[in-house]
Amino acid sequence: MGAAMTIAIRSAAPADLPLIAQLIRDLAEYERLAHEVRFDEAVLGQKLFGARPYAEVLIGELDGTPQGFALFFHNFSTFEGRPGIYLEDLFVRPEARGSGLGKALLAELAALAIERDCARLEWSVLDWNEPAIGFYRKLGARLMDEWTVMRLDGGNLAQLGALRRDSAD
Repeated sequence: MGAAMTIAIRSAAPADLPLIAQLIRDLAEYERLAHEVRFDEAVLGQKLFGARPYAEVLIGELDGTPQGFALFFHNFSTFEGRPGIYLEDLFVRPEARGSGLGKALLAELAALAIERDCARLEWSVLDWNEPAIGFYRKLGARLMDEWTVMRLDGGNLAQLGALRRDSAD
């Protein structure tokens, strides 16, 4: 990137919903997962900004122009006995990479984790994404390669949920 740019990180507001939706689509395209995007924007807005928000979003700007985001939520470590922050998505538009925006978003999350007395900040990265892995390692992150992510969704989630014992039993 050429001349120094001004980096700003801010919490997202409901008016940012179309921007957040586009950044999610841009991320999915980059990760070769656009076919997996199926959110309804109104539902996404309700889950992010409704009465019970399930996640938070930081918007990263360069010279006042939104160029990236971080979507995160709290998890909990039973071993630590304290909450953590789980970074679900981090994305910086290709034209803004190398500007320091990704590092600034992660630094803001680390500061929030400290302010909120969290034990850790965690996220997943696709195993083929060597640029991201290298970037994260330079920041001091370590791969947790002894862990495997498991997922239950769609029909399998519904099928297992249907096995719940009725409280009247």
